Amino acid sequence: MAQILENVWEYLITNFSEFQLASAGTFVIHESVFFLSGLPYLLMEHWGLRKYKIQDRMNTPAAQEKCIIKLIIYHLCVNLPLMIISYPVFKYMGFTSALPLPSWKTVALQIISYFILEDFIFYWGHRLLHTKWLYKHIHSVHHEYATPFGLTSEYAHPAEILFLGFATIFGPAITGPHLLTLWLWVSVRVLETVEAHCGYEFPWSLSRFLPVYGGADFHDYHHRLLYTKSGNYSSTFTYMDWIFGTDKGYRKLKALKTAQEAHDRMSAPTEKVE
Repeated sequence: MAQILENVWEYLITNFSEFQLASAGTFVIHESVFFLSGLPYLLMEHWGLRKYKIQDRMNTPAAQEKCIIKLIIYHLCVNLPLMIISYPVFKYMGFTSALPLPSWKTVALQIISYFILEDFIFYWGHRLLHTKWLYKHIHSVHHEYATPFGLTSEYAHPAEILFLGFATIFGPAITGPHLLTLWLWVSVRVLETVEAHCGYEFPWSLSRFLPVYGGADFHDYHHRLLYTKSGNYSSTFTYMDWIFGTDKGYRKLKALKTAQEAHDRMSAPTEKVE
Protein backbone atom coordinates (compact mmCIF):
# COMPACT_ATOMS: atom_id res chain seq x y z
CA MET A 1 0.00 0.00 0.00
CA ALA A 2 2.80 2.39 0.93
CA GLN A 3 4.52 1.69 -2.37
CA ILE A 4 1.34 2.39 -4.33
CA LEU A 5 0.89 5.69 -2.51
CA GLU A 6 4.48 6.68 -3.26
CA ASN A 7 4.06 5.81 -6.94
CA VAL A 8 0.91 7.92 -7.15
CA TRP A 9 2.65 10.73 -5.34
CA GLU A 10 5.65 10.58 -7.66
CA TYR A 11 3.29 10.88 -10.62
CA LEU A 12 1.65 13.96 -9.10
CA ILE A 13 4.84 15.85 -8.28
CA THR A 14 6.32 14.95 -11.68
CA ASN A 15 3.36 16.18 -13.72
CA PHE A 16 2.19 19.14 -11.64
CA SER A 17 4.01 22.00 -9.93
CA GLU A 18 3.95 22.29 -6.17
CA PHE A 19 1.93 25.49 -6.47
CA GLN A 20 -0.68 23.74 -8.62
CA LEU A 21 -0.98 20.87 -6.15
CA ALA A 22 -1.10 23.13 -3.09
CA SER A 23 -3.74 25.47 -4.52
CA ALA A 24 -5.85 23.81 -7.22
CA GLY A 25 -5.12 20.33 -5.84
CA THR A 26 -6.21 21.28 -2.33
CA PHE A 27 -9.33 22.92 -3.76
CA VAL A 28 -10.24 19.73 -5.65
CA ILE A 29 -9.68 17.64 -2.51
CA HIS A 30 -11.83 19.99 -0.47
CA GLU A 31 -14.68 20.11 -2.98
CA SER A 32 -14.67 16.34 -3.51
CA VAL A 33 -14.77 15.48 0.20
CA PHE A 34 -17.26 18.23 1.01
CA PHE A 35 -19.87 17.43 -1.61
CA LEU A 36 -19.48 13.65 -1.52
CA SER A 37 -19.92 13.61 2.27
CA GLY A 38 -22.66 16.26 2.33
CA LEU A 39 -24.90 15.06 -0.49
CA PRO A 40 -26.14 11.93 1.34
CA TYR A 41 -27.59 14.14 4.09
CA LEU A 42 -29.20 16.35 1.45
CA LEU A 43 -30.84 13.27 -0.05
CA MET A 44 -32.04 12.16 3.37
CA GLU A 45 -33.70 15.56 3.73
CA HIS A 46 -35.17 15.28 0.25
CA TRP A 47 -36.59 11.82 0.95
CA GLY A 48 -37.90 12.86 4.37
CA LEU A 49 -36.01 10.23 6.35
CA ARG A 50 -36.81 10.91 10.01
CA LYS A 51 -35.78 7.87 12.03
CA TYR A 52 -32.55 9.42 13.30
CA LYS A 53 -33.42 13.06 12.56
CA ILE A 54 -32.73 15.39 15.49
CA GLN A 55 -35.40 17.89 14.47
CA ASP A 56 -38.74 17.08 12.89
CA ARG A 57 -38.52 19.95 10.44
CA MET A 58 -37.09 19.58 6.92
CA ASN A 59 -35.72 22.25 4.59
CA THR A 60 -37.65 23.00 1.43
CA PRO A 61 -36.16 22.11 -1.99
CA ALA A 62 -35.85 25.86 -2.67
CA ALA A 63 -33.79 26.33 0.51
CA GLN A 64 -31.58 23.38 -0.42
CA GLU A 65 -31.04 24.75 -3.94
CA LYS A 66 -30.20 28.19 -2.57
CA CYS A 67 -27.58 26.65 -0.28
CA ILE A 68 -25.86 24.72 -3.07
CA ILE A 69 -25.77 27.66 -5.52
CA LYS A 70 -24.29 30.05 -2.95
CA LEU A 71 -21.79 27.43 -1.80
CA ILE A 72 -20.43 27.04 -5.33
CA ILE A 73 -20.09 30.82 -5.65
CA TYR A 74 -18.43 31.20 -2.24
CA HIS A 75 -16.03 28.33 -2.85
CA LEU A 76 -14.91 29.70 -6.22
CA CYS A 77 -14.73 33.34 -5.13
CA VAL A 78 -13.45 32.98 -1.55
CA ASN A 79 -12.02 29.52 -0.81
CA LEU A 80 -9.99 29.10 -4.00
CA PRO A 81 -8.35 32.55 -3.88
CA LEU A 82 -7.55 31.98 -0.19
CA MET A 83 -5.79 28.72 -1.04
CA ILE A 84 -3.83 30.46 -3.78
CA ILE A 85 -2.58 33.38 -1.69
CA SER A 86 -1.80 31.12 1.28
CA TYR A 87 0.84 29.16 -0.64
CA PRO A 88 3.75 31.65 -0.15
CA VAL A 89 3.13 31.67 3.62
CA PHE A 90 3.07 27.88 3.78
CA LYS A 91 6.22 27.67 1.67
CA TYR A 92 8.04 30.17 3.86
CA MET A 93 7.25 28.01 6.89
CA GLY A 94 8.77 24.89 5.32
CA PHE A 95 5.88 23.40 3.36
CA THR A 96 6.91 20.66 0.90
CA SER A 97 5.44 18.10 -1.47
CA ALA A 98 8.64 16.15 -2.13
CA LEU A 99 9.33 12.50 -1.45
CA PRO A 100 9.80 10.76 0.92
CA LEU A 101 6.32 11.00 2.38
CA PRO A 102 6.06 11.73 6.12
CA SER A 103 5.52 8.86 8.53
CA TRP A 104 1.98 8.15 9.68
CA LYS A 105 3.07 8.97 13.23
CA THR A 106 4.14 12.46 12.14
CA VAL A 107 0.93 12.95 10.15
CA ALA A 108 -1.26 11.83 13.07
CA LEU A 109 0.51 14.04 15.62
CA GLN A 110 0.26 17.08 13.38
CA ILE A 111 -3.43 16.56 12.60
CA ILE A 112 -4.27 16.07 16.29
CA SER A 113 -2.43 19.31 17.11
CA TYR A 114 -4.30 21.08 14.29
CA PHE A 115 -7.63 19.94 15.73
CA ILE A 116 -6.71 21.29 19.18
CA LEU A 117 -5.51 24.64 17.80
CA GLU A 118 -8.46 24.97 15.44
CA ASP A 119 -10.97 24.22 18.16
CA PHE A 120 -9.46 26.80 20.53
CA ILE A 121 -9.34 29.58 17.91
CA PHE A 122 -12.75 28.67 16.49
CA TYR A 123 -14.39 28.81 19.91
CA TRP A 124 -13.35 32.41 20.55
CA GLY A 125 -13.97 33.52 16.97
CA HIS A 126 -17.40 31.88 16.92
CA ARG A 127 -18.28 33.34 20.30
CA LEU A 128 -17.28 36.78 19.01
CA LEU A 129 -19.52 36.31 15.98
CA HIS A 130 -22.43 35.88 18.38
CA THR A 131 -22.07 39.41 19.71
CA LYS A 132 -24.98 41.58 18.63
CA TRP A 133 -23.47 43.54 15.71
CA LEU A 134 -21.42 40.72 14.19
CA TYR A 135 -24.32 38.29 14.49
CA LYS A 136 -26.74 40.66 12.80
CA HIS A 137 -24.48 41.64 9.91
CA ILE A 138 -22.36 38.51 9.36
CA HIS A 139 -23.09 35.35 11.34
CA SER A 140 -26.87 35.44 10.85
CA VAL A 141 -26.26 34.25 7.27
CA HIS A 142 -25.01 30.90 8.57
CA HIS A 143 -27.99 30.72 10.93
CA GLU A 144 -30.49 31.09 8.10
CA TYR A 145 -30.69 27.31 8.41
CA ALA A 146 -32.15 26.61 11.85
CA THR A 147 -32.46 22.99 10.71
CA PRO A 148 -28.99 22.28 9.35
CA PHE A 149 -27.99 19.58 6.89
CA GLY A 150 -24.46 18.58 5.96
CA LEU A 151 -23.84 21.14 3.22
CA THR A 152 -24.92 24.07 5.42
CA SER A 153 -21.67 23.61 7.35
CA GLU A 154 -19.88 25.98 4.95
CA TYR A 155 -22.83 28.21 4.12
CA ALA A 156 -21.77 31.54 5.59
CA HIS A 157 -21.06 35.19 4.88
CA PRO A 158 -17.77 35.61 2.91
CA ALA A 159 -16.32 37.57 5.83
CA GLU A 160 -17.06 34.67 8.15
CA ILE A 161 -15.47 32.21 5.73
CA LEU A 162 -12.26 34.22 5.94
CA PHE A 163 -12.58 34.90 9.67
CA LEU A 164 -13.17 31.32 10.82
CA GLY A 165 -11.15 29.86 7.94
CA PHE A 166 -8.14 31.33 9.73
CA ALA A 167 -8.71 28.77 12.51
CA THR A 168 -8.48 25.92 10.01
CA ILE A 169 -5.29 27.05 8.26
CA PHE A 170 -3.48 28.40 11.33
CA GLY A 171 -1.95 25.07 12.38
CA PRO A 172 -0.61 24.14 8.94
CA ALA A 173 0.50 27.73 8.31
CA ILE A 174 2.79 27.82 11.35
CA THR A 175 4.21 24.31 10.92
CA GLY A 176 4.72 24.09 7.15
CA PRO A 177 3.58 20.47 6.80
CA HIS A 178 3.95 18.05 3.94
CA LEU A 179 1.25 18.37 1.27
CA LEU A 180 -0.03 14.90 2.15
CA THR A 181 -0.63 16.05 5.73
CA LEU A 182 -2.41 19.17 4.50
CA TRP A 183 -4.72 17.15 2.24
CA LEU A 184 -5.55 14.71 5.04
CA TRP A 185 -6.16 17.57 7.48
CA VAL A 186 -8.51 19.32 5.04
CA SER A 187 -10.35 16.03 4.47
CA VAL A 188 -10.91 15.11 8.12
CA ARG A 189 -11.80 18.69 9.07
CA VAL A 190 -14.42 18.82 6.31
CA LEU A 191 -15.82 15.44 7.33
CA GLU A 192 -16.07 16.62 10.93
CA THR A 193 -17.90 19.87 10.17
CA VAL A 194 -20.27 18.18 7.72
CA GLU A 195 -21.12 15.56 10.35
CA ALA A 196 -21.66 18.26 12.99
CA HIS A 197 -24.21 19.98 10.72
CA CYS A 198 -25.81 16.82 9.31
CA GLY A 199 -28.95 17.03 11.48
CA TYR A 200 -28.90 13.30 12.30
CA GLU A 201 -27.80 11.41 15.39
CA PHE A 202 -27.07 7.79 14.49
CA PRO A 203 -26.29 4.86 16.81
CA TRP A 204 -22.81 4.84 15.27
CA SER A 205 -22.22 8.61 15.62
CA LEU A 206 -18.76 9.37 17.00
CA SER A 207 -20.22 11.51 19.78
CA ARG A 208 -21.68 8.36 21.34
CA PHE A 209 -18.19 6.90 21.81
CA LEU A 210 -16.02 9.98 22.47
CA PRO A 211 -17.39 12.08 25.37
CA VAL A 212 -15.38 15.19 24.45
CA TYR A 213 -16.53 15.13 20.82
CA GLY A 214 -19.47 17.44 20.07
CA GLY A 215 -21.10 15.98 16.99
CA ALA A 216 -24.46 16.68 15.40
CA ASP A 217 -26.67 16.82 18.49
CA PHE A 218 -24.32 19.29 20.22
CA HIS A 219 -24.20 21.65 17.24
CA ASP A 220 -27.84 21.19 16.25
CA TYR A 221 -28.81 22.76 19.59
CA HIS A 222 -26.71 25.79 18.63
CA HIS A 223 -28.65 26.23 15.38
CA ARG A 224 -32.07 25.83 16.97
CA LEU A 225 -31.54 28.92 19.15
CA LEU A 226 -31.56 31.90 16.82
CA TYR A 227 -30.13 34.60 19.05
CA THR A 228 -26.74 35.85 20.11
CA LYS A 229 -26.20 33.73 23.25
CA SER A 230 -27.03 30.24 22.06
CA GLY A 231 -23.89 28.59 23.47
CA ASN A 232 -22.13 25.47 22.15
CA TYR A 233 -19.58 27.55 20.25
CA SER A 234 -16.87 24.90 19.83
CA SER A 235 -16.26 23.32 16.44
CA THR A 236 -15.09 19.80 17.32
CA PHE A 237 -14.79 19.20 21.07
CA THR A 238 -16.93 20.23 24.03
CA TYR A 239 -14.42 21.06 26.75
CA MET A 240 -14.10 24.79 25.90
CA ASP A 241 -17.86 25.27 26.29
CA TRP A 242 -17.76 23.26 29.52
CA ILE A 243 -14.85 25.28 30.97
CA PHE A 244 -16.48 28.64 30.21
CA GLY A 245 -20.04 27.54 30.96
CA THR A 246 -21.41 28.22 27.49
CA ASP A 247 -23.06 24.83 27.26
CA LYS A 248 -25.24 25.14 30.38
CA GLY A 249 -28.47 25.38 28.42
CA TYR A 250 -27.60 22.33 26.36
CA ARG A 251 -26.59 20.24 29.38
CA LYS A 252 -29.76 21.24 31.23
CA LEU A 253 -31.89 20.25 28.24
CA LYS A 254 -30.08 16.89 27.97
CA ALA A 255 -30.61 16.24 31.69
CA LEU A 256 -34.34 17.02 31.39
CA LYS A 257 -34.62 14.78 28.35
CA THR A 258 -32.85 11.91 30.14
CA ALA A 259 -35.10 12.33 33.18
CA GLN A 260 -38.22 12.36 30.98
CA GLU A 261 -37.12 9.20 29.16
CA ALA A 262 -36.51 7.47 32.50
CA HIS A 263 -39.94 8.57 33.74
CA ASP A 264 -41.60 7.29 30.57
CA ARG A 265 -39.93 3.91 30.98
CA MET A 266 -41.06 3.66 34.60
CA SER A 267 -44.60 4.72 33.69
CA ALA A 268 -44.95 2.39 30.73
CA PRO A 269 -47.54 -0.36 31.42
CA THR A 270 -46.15 -3.86 31.69
CA GLU A 271 -47.80 -6.79 29.94
CA LYS A 272 -49.38 -9.42 32.15
CA VAL A 273 -48.18 -12.93 31.62
CA GLU A 274 -51.04 -15.46 31.83
